[in-house]
Amino acid sequence: MTSEKRGIWGWAMYDWANSAFATTVMAGFFPIFFKNYWSKGTDVNMSTAQLGFANSLASLFVAIMAPIVGAIADKGSYKKKLLIFFAYLGVLMTAALFLVEEGNWVMAVVVYAVGIIGFSGANTFYDSLLPTVASEDKIDQVSGLGFGMGYLGGGLLFLLNVVMTLNPDWFGLADAGEAVRWSFLSVAVWWGGFTIFTIVWVEEAEPEEAIGVMQCIKEGFGQYLDTFRKIKHLQTVFLFLGAYWFYIDGVDTIIRMAIDYGMSIGFNSNDLIVALLITQFVGFPAAIIYSKLGNRWGVRRAIFLGIFIYLLVTIWGVMMTKKMEFYVLAIVIGMVQGGIQALSRSYYSRLIPKNQAGEFYGFFNMLGKFAVIIGPVLIGTVGLVVKGTLTPLASTPEQFEAVSQIASRWGIGSVALLFILGGILFYFVDEEKGKAELANLN
Repeated sequence: MTSEKRGIWGWAMYDWANSAFATTVMAGFFPIFFKNYWSKGTDVNMSTAQLGFANSLASLFVAIMAPIVGAIADKGSYKKKLLIFFAYLGVLMTAALFLVEEGNWVMAVVVYAVGIIGFSGANTFYDSLLPTVASEDKIDQVSGLGFGMGYLGGGLLFLLNVVMTLNPDWFGLADAGEAVRWSFLSVAVWWGGFTIFTIVWVEEAEPEEAIGVMQCIKEGFGQYLDTFRKIKHLQTVFLFLGAYWFYIDGVDTIIRMAIDYGMSIGFNSNDLIVALLITQFVGFPAAIIYSKLGNRWGVRRAIFLGIFIYLLVTIWGVMMTKKMEFYVLAIVIGMVQGGIQALSRSYYSRLIPKNQAGEFYGFFNMLGKFAVIIGPVLIGTVGLVVKGTLTPLASTPEQFEAVSQIASRWGIGSVALLFILGGILFYFVDEEKGKAELANLN
């Protein structure tokens, strides 16, 4: 294997490694286990608030931290070192979930929040290494390979974890609760183990001039502040980040809220877990194929297609009433989810200074984290407003249930606004103009 291929596969293997946390912990088991085990006996709405507060605080911390630490990494060529630090911070916290006792929701929240900081912080430096391992003509395919490997790796371990919880006796476990705890430990082993490929195979260029840590921090902060001045001359970057903020908000909100929405309109939780597995395994080949489509058809067109399909999915989701429709939507989402994420990441690399990739990808990830905060709030606010408006008109239990479902449907439907705004802003992004702005900057 050539050093170039080894670097590409080493980079992609990190997505294989850390996606286990995103799938098994964040999207799958933690929210359910938090309610039924660590917050056992607590009011349902209160436990939801506790969990939401942990998510928001962790995301906000990463959003503020990412561009600053990214700037520091650029100055000292510390991207790989910081990726390793944050990754194993996340691994340690994931393993620690195994030890958190029943009813100790405070410790569960703290460990989970720090785990998110590790997961999200490492992703900043993982993304910023993309231009290092891939040439511009291969960057779309390599980005897609990373997401594809993530879907496959995360999906395989999640499948094993689901089987463990459904049949704990097969694994010598007492019950589903013990199986979930062992699932958290398996994620830590998987994440930490496969990250070794990234450590060994990905090479980061040494800085032209050796810089001490304190000097690196000082210059990193200076570079961070300087970025705001540069954005005045990089209007294309600014416009793209605005568009990305809106449409990736919609994508991430659907990822986080799909199971909750399905349960709120009466679907069984086991059916929703199956749908999540479908998305994972469809997403593996689809992310790679979609990235190739972007290379042949044009990245802009492929991103527009993804935005349009997500808009249709949102509208369809508002109207669906059958379990089979949820499965179909899971397949459709799997076909475009990884593709729009991968192509957005690689398209951004064309608009930014290569020697400041860590800093600029810090802003890229920062917007993604702020989107995770805003999207669910939009759903919740619209749902509460609709429910408050319609509840006085209800008088029977059936009518109250119908009002709750209507409110949930309006809430998820509000996500369509994010795709519309993102698509409009993206229409005005001109890659050639962006390259000219970069040339003038340099």
